[in-house]
Amino acid sequence: MNEILHSKIVGSGEKHLLVLHGLFGQLDNWNTLGKYFGEEFTTHLIDLRNHGRSFHNEDSSLKAMTQDIVNYIDANHIEKAHLLGHSLGGRIVIDFAMQYQDRLDHLIVADMAPKAYQPHHNTIFKALKSVNFEEIASRKDVENIFEQYIPEVGVRQFLMKNVYHAENGQYAFRFNLSSLDKYYQELIGSELLKGVFNGPTLFLGGANSNYILAEDEIMIKERFPNAEIKKIANAGHWLHAENPKDFVTEVMNFLLDK
Repeated sequence: MNEILHSKIVGSGEKHLLVLHGLFGQLDNWNTLGKYFGEEFTTHLIDLRNHGRSFHNEDSSLKAMTQDIVNYIDANHIEKAHLLGHSLGGRIVIDFAMQYQDRLDHLIVADMAPKAYQPHHNTIFKALKSVNFEEIASRKDVENIFEQYIPEVGVRQFLMKNVYHAENGQYAFRFNLSSLDKYYQELIGSELLKGVFNGPTLFLGGANSNYILAEDEIMIKERFPNAEIKKIANAGHWLHAENPKDFVTEVMNFLLDK
């Protein structure tokens, strides 16, 4: 029996929209935007495996994470869905598009290109591994450790959302750090699966982000011939959080074919 990803379902529209967060994220990061999407679509805010309230597993491979989406769609009796993925979630929906075109309606990839990236979360992993929860008495103790490694307040706050009171009485991370650490190189550095997705596709980048570069556009058009590529002003990699108004507008206009 396949384990099914944890989700929060908003709205009751005829069409289904699945939203996938990025590395170290969780569906709660999308609650506000999910309300807007839910006005038009049955919106599924999903926790990826080894994240949020979804199951933990030693396997955090892209293959396993992509299969999780297939299992989720099947379990919810969805024939065809819109997919929206940010960062790691974007990579997963790209891999899904390469393999399951018949299950995919519109595809939205938020600040992720169809390519391998160099490791760039080393400091974050170092900070996370420095937390010994047996010695942690409060959330502030975790924050103090993060401050030693991570200068960006926003990144620290983002990671702190994953700190919770576990059943054993200690604090813990909601994500499965050991599994994500083990598979990190594959998650960001794997070459793309072979294939072409001819359906309607939108690549949304942050204007201040370097995840989607000008030279990536040729590669995007080769694999996604019907892709639009747009930038969200005044936003970096966290474009949906930094400029939610423009992000929601672009997503809704695309999905409603405006």
